[in-house]
Amino acid sequence: MSYWEHPKPVRRARSVDVRDIARVAVDLLDEGGLRALTIRAVAHRLEVAPASLYSRVTSVDDLFDLALDDALGHDARLQEATEHAELHTLMLVYYHHLVQHPWACQVIAMRAPRGPNYLRLSERMCTLLAERGSTDPLGDAYALSNFVIGSATTTPMASHERHAAVDSDVAPFYASLHASHGVDAEAILSAGLDALLCR
Repeated sequence: MSYWEHPKPVRRARSVDVRDIARVAVDLLDEGGLRALTIRAVAHRLEVAPASLYSRVTSVDDLFDLALDDALGHDARLQEATEHAELHTLMLVYYHHLVQHPWACQVIAMRAPRGPNYLRLSERMCTLLAERGSTDPLGDAYALSNFVIGSATTTPMASHERHAAVDSDVAPFYASLHASHGVDAEAILSAGLDALLCR
């Protein structure tokens, strides 16, 4: 169950602000990845007892949901693109957002994003696809976002791709292509977006 299906109301005047919880969760994830995010770690950063957080969240899954949407909402470039950019540019900016926060791809693989910032991004994608004549804007939005998420996930290893040996006895054609190919993760993404959007 997503945090957004069961947000906890504030019952105490001195209750921890959920926006502070989200911001600290993003910081912890940026610094140490998924394993760094725990109720105890967030409480420690906020200088409160872990029990205080349970007045606002149910579990670490809620922290993932809040962090995912908070990071998106604080990305000014992506917010601007969501409001004004055409689809290809929007997807490139979204890719850069995910590369900046590599943990976000992992969280999306575990938790369907349902926060307000992700819903606005999804709404914009579907609207732009419908305007382009898509007969299945939601299905096409899934295809585009899955391609962008996958591209962002593999980007950190792109620099190692050129140096990883290819056994030419097993894959001679691939080996010959690999020997002369320059790996540019963003160029590959852009070409893939063009192919998807022109089909």
